[in-house]
Amino acid sequence: MNAKILRLGVAFMVLYTLLFAQLNNVQLFGAEKLAENPVNNRRAIRDFGQARGAIWTADGVLIARSDPVANGQFENRRVYPEGELFAEVTGYVSFNSGSAGVEREYNDELAGRTAGQAYGDVGDFFLGRDTTADITMTLRADVQRVARDALGDRRGAVVALDPRSGAIIAMWGWPTYDPNLLADTDTAAANVERRRLLDAAGNPLLPTTYRELYFPGSTFKVVTATAAVDNEVATLRDPVFADERAYTPPLTDVPVGNFGGSTCGGDLAEIMRRSCNSAFAQLAAEIIGPGPLIATAEAFGFNQIPPIDLPDAVASVFPADYGEPLQSVDSFFGRPAGGSDVQVYEDTPSLARAAIGQFDVKASPLQMALVAGAVGNAGVMREPHVVAEVRQQNGDLVGAGPSGLWQQSMTLGTSVLMREAMVGVVVNGTAGRLAVDGFEVGGKTGTAQLGRSVAETHAWIIGFAGEPGQPAQVAVAVLVEADPAVGQQTGGTVAAPIAQQVLAQALLPVPAAPEPADG
Repeated sequence: MNAKILRLGVAFMVLYTLLFAQLNNVQLFGAEKLAENPVNNRRAIRDFGQARGAIWTADGVLIARSDPVANGQFENRRVYPEGELFAEVTGYVSFNSGSAGVEREYNDELAGRTAGQAYGDVGDFFLGRDTTADITMTLRADVQRVARDALGDRRGAVVALDPRSGAIIAMWGWPTYDPNLLADTDTAAANVERRRLLDAAGNPLLPTTYRELYFPGSTFKVVTATAAVDNEVATLRDPVFADERAYTPPLTDVPVGNFGGSTCGGDLAEIMRRSCNSAFAQLAAEIIGPGPLIATAEAFGFNQIPPIDLPDAVASVFPADYGEPLQSVDSFFGRPAGGSDVQVYEDTPSLARAAIGQFDVKASPLQMALVAGAVGNAGVMREPHVVAEVRQQNGDLVGAGPSGLWQQSMTLGTSVLMREAMVGVVVNGTAGRLAVDGFEVGGKTGTAQLGRSVAETHAWIIGFAGEPGQPAQVAVAVLVEADPAVGQQTGGTVAAPIAQQVLAQALLPVPAAPEPADG
């Protein structure tokens, strides 16, 4: 009998030890995994119902706050006073759908759970003092409103930034959504709204500014021209391309034609001014070659995820494989280009089309704003960011958005020449409608063909503006998506007036913060 009791006791002891070990394993090593498990909604309830810090624009407009809820499952509800205006950036906090945007990227700071937001003393803990942090954005409400109003109900995107720091000034995409409806404490109503948005045309929940990719069209010619100048195979004045309606690359009989069947040619400054497809295709295929063009595109940030402080940003794409070299031929100028013969590759025809922003080249509006900003900022590309600072309720600084160097896109000498070329496009070229009185403005238009039976095109423009001879104060990219009902639309006529309004507003001094309302 005693032996049976002993064995039973040993069995219970083993089971207890295993249970103790598993409990400690869960608490010490598995807590985070359990917290992240989508089946476990305790974190969702905690995050959704607790008070969070406020979010403000750079010009003092409140764009997110937490309001107490009198009755119900949750103690607080997230409110977005400006509605859809900043949804592309702030995102939302939803019980069923999770979070997006800044609400997701800076969740711990807003909720008061980072190491820098610990209770200051024992009194803070027992008195329940707020340790949440408020966020001040780099975005300006005045510029954001201009971007929204100028784009109107056309599908597309606007990004404006300060290239000297990487601070995003405006980030607007259409279609979009009202985050208040997703943050509703009536979770059934919030689910109905989410299903409606998921079924809506244009995918309103997906930010077009930094998570969607498009053919950049002729705006990419800034990258191609930079590759030529930076690799010392061209200057703004040499070589000079013959006037042509189209260029047929080696190894194909399919020509690269100019927009509208026009004839153009000339030196690099002239073909930038005229946005000459035939000359740029020839420049890439016979003078630059794939290696330098790929390297330059990547120096501008292509094929890399931009280090913006928003979740799930996507990398813009420049194809990096054009096959094996087949033969060397003399350049069409009768002399070697760049000190060696021109190399023909298996897919040189695709290289010619990639050089004008077609083929498999894809870019986000954020990426193209960074391209323009690099030219206007001596070739320096700063880390893009939407958060200026994070401060605890007592005023202590908790953190800030990224603002370091991301890329050195070109040499200083090349940036001077590229700036001159882009200014020429505004002064006497396709981007004339981008000009802002009293400022030096450079730009590049783009008309991206989609290869469909209907002749519809994306309309693009990128540009920069600032005091003459000084680093640019603002860079901008505007995309107006193709519309079958409109057909062909050009960057110079459709996108440029939008960008001009945004630049003009962004160049004004930052407005003073509004006075708080009485009561």
